[in-house]
Amino acid sequence: MKLTILGCHSATPRTNTNPTSQVLEIKNHMFLIDCGEGTQVELRRNKIKFSRIKHIFISHLHGDHYFGLVGLINTFSLLTRESELHIYAPKGLKEVITLQMKLSKGWTNYPLIFHELTSKTSEIIYEDDKVEVYTIPLNHRIYTNGFLFKEKENERKIDITAVTEANINVAYFRKLKQGADVENEDGVLIKNEAVTKDPLPAKSYAYCSDTAYTESIIPIINNTTVLYHESTFLEKNEALCVRTKHSTPKQAATIAEMAKVETLILGHYSTRYNGYDEFKSEAETIFKNVHLAKDGKSFEF
Repeated sequence: MKLTILGCHSATPRTNTNPTSQVLEIKNHMFLIDCGEGTQVELRRNKIKFSRIKHIFISHLHGDHYFGLVGLINTFSLLTRESELHIYAPKGLKEVITLQMKLSKGWTNYPLIFHELTSKTSEIIYEDDKVEVYTIPLNHRIYTNGFLFKEKENERKIDITAVTEANINVAYFRKLKQGADVENEDGVLIKNEAVTKDPLPAKSYAYCSDTAYTESIIPIINNTTVLYHESTFLEKNEALCVRTKHSTPKQAATIAEMAKVETLILGHYSTRYNGYDEFKSEAETIFKNVHLAKDGKSFEF
């Protein structure tokens, strides 16, 4: 599981800070999460292939989280894209994008499919044989969702030495990977655990931006491998969090601790701050495994 931060700052773009956007690579998928201004430039800067992006998840309709989307959609057309592009976003984004395309007579030459979100409770919005994606209802000034990406349980690993010694035909390898007991060439039933190894634990990633402190998300993100949680203002500016419905690093760390996640990544910093070390030290008073998001930084788990 690899996470690439394209932008992790709030409000307006600057020469050295980009608004929110990131790419999650999980089980051969490449998911784009939020799409602030400059996203396609950062995709190129980080050498991410546009053609691999088939699903885009937009948390809410504040501009710093989607103003780069119409440009990216247009670029896909200029690159003669043919494959479907799925966009999961609050109701209203489809109207915004299609109006822009209508007025510019710039309809896509590929299927553009919107999945409009309205539910205020967590729901599954994407699923295949490898990954599930759920919404995480957040507490912000407008309708907002985070997203939980979960690997499905991995298959068991075949112990080649053991299956050879047990005289098991290769035709049964698929059943072994799925956890079944099988008969060998002599008709003897072989227990699965005797010839396979436990799979790698399934990983998960929770994206929570933008939101005020809310413990309602804890049951949804409980035991997540990695949590990205916004930390717009330091604790000394907590009054701004109350007014704007954002969070502090300490509040993000409290959520991480209560949800028993393995790793916390902080982001969505206000550009009023010149450095971010204080964000990390503040969070570490509550939760120890803390990392700072940074434009262009990648994390591998």
